[in-house]
Amino acid sequence: MTELVDATRTTGAAPAGARVSLEGLVRTYGTTRALDGFSLAIEPGEFVALLGPSGCGKTTALRVLAGFERLDSGRVTVDGRDVSKISAQHRDMGMVFQSYSLFPNMNALNNVAFGLRMRRQHATQRRQKAGELLELVGLSDQASKYPHQMSGGQQQRIALARALAIEPRVLLLDEPLSALDAKVRAELRDQIRQLQQRLAITTVFVTHDQEEALSMADRVCVMSAGRAEQTATPAALYSRPTTSFVAEFVGVSSRVPVEPVDGSVVLFGERCRIRASDTGLPNGPLDALLRPEDVAITLDETAKPFVTHKSFLGATTRVIAQVDGVAVRVDVRSDVAADIELGARVRVSVVSRDVLVAERSVTNPVSPQ
Repeated sequence: MTELVDATRTTGAAPAGARVSLEGLVRTYGTTRALDGFSLAIEPGEFVALLGPSGCGKTTALRVLAGFERLDSGRVTVDGRDVSKISAQHRDMGMVFQSYSLFPNMNALNNVAFGLRMRRQHATQRRQKAGELLELVGLSDQASKYPHQMSGGQQQRIALARALAIEPRVLLLDEPLSALDAKVRAELRDQIRQLQQRLAITTVFVTHDQEEALSMADRVCVMSAGRAEQTATPAALYSRPTTSFVAEFVGVSSRVPVEPVDGSVVLFGERCRIRASDTGLPNGPLDALLRPEDVAITLDETAKPFVTHKSFLGATTRVIAQVDGVAVRVDVRSDVAADIELGARVRVSVVSRDVLVAERSVTNPVSPQ
């Protein structure tokens, strides 16, 4: 895929990103509350991903920010100005949709220039600006082609160029990569991030794909039931989840039943400190939530745990060990895992010395994930 060119060669000085604040957003549809007091502050030039399962409210939040949805209560501010009642076309935001939404009767150049035409910019100026944006996204050679003559990745880059043509203070991306194949998706993901960093444009990206969110965003807001569960950097979100929902939705976790004793728990015969969720220590029986890299295994014919699944992931292999009826996922170097057969007896130990605990789940199925 063609590389994106240096933004400074085509657009001059980078536009200043806006500070965005979503404050106590509530949006209902009949008896369904899509947003339930959702709040989020975004710094100028920051790339923030809204991540969560279907129905969590992430797209509704983006549409409210764009001005496509009305609020029941709460407000949206941009650089301190309340824009909650301002129409979408006057919010100075560019939006890229999942479905590209290009005009089939317009070539690439005219698609990019469309927003400028609506702003009554002179034809010569808008053609020049559209040409610069096509060069910016690496598609200047596609200017005369129509959408049906371009690949999905090319169409999405045309849609991105069109959104940037109006020089928005805020760029909104609504699952723009989900319709693309895996290779193109990975390439375009990197290119969007590079372009956003060069332009320093405030960007909000909606996705259900945790890999996209963690690899692209400065911060990720994990949403559930119309609320923000946790907002943090990708590294903090993965390594220090504050709720069991985040721990299980972002990455992979195993639940191991434990009993608390004086601020600690015993895991595989070892004592570990308790790291309670931000809601405090739950009452009743507890589970420890363990990442695959927080656990280690060694072959031991005298041990009771045994291997039930192996999944090759490249440099590592995910091994699932059955420990007292519980599935425990462990990431092992693939050269080491080659010597571990299905059914092999293994000794399980914990690497992390503090563990997140949550209310005990009724099931912990064995799964080759």
